[in-house]
Amino acid sequence: MDKIKMMKTRPGAVLPARATQGSAGYDLSAAIDGPMTVEMGGTTRVPTGIAIQLEPGTVGLVFGRSGLGTKHGVTMSNGVGVIDSDYRGEMVVSLTCRHTQPYTVRPGDRIAQLVIVPVLTPPVEEVTELDETDRGAGGFGSTGK
Repeated sequence: MDKIKMMKTRPGAVLPARATQGSAGYDLSAAIDGPMTVEMGGTTRVPTGIAIQLEPGTVGLVFGRSGLGTKHGVTMSNGVGVIDSDYRGEMVVSLTCRHTQPYTVRPGDRIAQLVIVPVLTPPVEEVTELDETDRGAGGFGSTGK
């Protein structure tokens, strides 16, 4: 992939960019006219003002920013957002606040990060049993604490 096509969908939108050369994700910014409050325990949908054209065979994964989560308790409402390669609408980030005080998002604030990765979509084959492994069906905590 040589370039990623992105389009601004509203005034004030900031094209996503990587903060450093080694950054895996592109910072997504709030494209809002004024401050928005993310209430404690609530969910707030924050527009980015950006639409993206991903190549077939890739997916955009939207993750929360570590600083927002650790310093302010602001995380993604759905854990991780999925941008399918055939989606052409605006990316919107759904945030929630787990702190004891609300958090204010201001226009242009970096609110999430977009990581673009390859995706495999092989056909599904129904079987009656699976190959054995050392772990087997051991689930949560089965390999340690």
